[in-house]
Amino acid sequence: MQPSDFSPNSAVDLGARKAALEREAKQRAEESAGRSNPYSVNADESNFQQVLERSMAAPVVLAVLASWSEQSKQVEAVLDKLSKGSGGNWLLAKVDSDASPQLVQALRVSGTPTIIIAVQGQVMPLMQGPATEEQLREALTQVFGALAQQGMLPPGHPGTVDGDPAAMPEEELGGEPEPESDPISAQAQEALERGDFEAAAAVFEKAIDADPKNGDLRAKLAQIRLIGRLQDVDGPAVRQAAADDPADVDAQITVADIDMYGGKFEDAFDRLIQTVKQTADEDRDRVRAHLLALFELLPAGDPRVNAARRKLTSALF
Repeated sequence: MQPSDFSPNSAVDLGARKAALEREAKQRAEESAGRSNPYSVNADESNFQQVLERSMAAPVVLAVLASWSEQSKQVEAVLDKLSKGSGGNWLLAKVDSDASPQLVQALRVSGTPTIIIAVQGQVMPLMQGPATEEQLREALTQVFGALAQQGMLPPGHPGTVDGDPAAMPEEELGGEPEPESDPISAQAQEALERGDFEAAAAVFEKAIDADPKNGDLRAKLAQIRLIGRLQDVDGPAVRQAAADDPADVDAQITVADIDMYGGKFEDAFDRLIQTVKQTADEDRDRVRAHLLALFELLPAGDPRVNAARRKLTSALF
């Protein structure tokens, strides 16, 4: 989904544009004053794929905020404080609900402020509504501890909210990946910045040809293909089409893509498995192949994928 300054009726959304400009001005002012958070980035439709990729290396706390809301401002201030003290244990990504309505809709956020955790390319809701520093610290401590126990954090990650800033390199979030450390991602990123999803996918396809068993490359390719398919998609319209006609294979596949983008993995899998049951021949093969491609978005051995594979087998035979 491209950054959008347009409302559903195609009129310029001046409120969204104003919110984006104010957010950018605030960030520049903080940078000039030396008060910016080195572990924070503003997330929107244009860079959300990068945010998900960053969650493969460290947890990302997605904060969906409203610029006009005092509750959002209070939560943002606390998260900035906690993030600065993390030393890079986790990253903070802020989503302006007014400036990025499509992303908010894809994440199925019903109110602000809302906190979502992204890890290993997956998103999961944490909490919604106002929260104190104590409440936020406790919630994050619990979720990071649980992720550490489940082996979903990178090796050496302490599984804690706080960290030692001196012990970890500071990163400029939202910048391009360093070519020296990840030339493949850097090349793909150049293509994405041109809006060329096919070229970005080709970069990973070539890398996979050289390293067919690399699950990380396959996941990144699947993510790029997913975002590319969702360009210019009218979410509400396609959901209505899918509801009106369960046999509409294109609509069912597109809604499954939207659900995957929003982190509703099981919903997406179940929808396509049900579609497999209701189709035959080429349509059935196409739905099955698409479902298998969506499995690539999750880590190997993910229990939700394993469960969906069993359901798919039952549906086919």
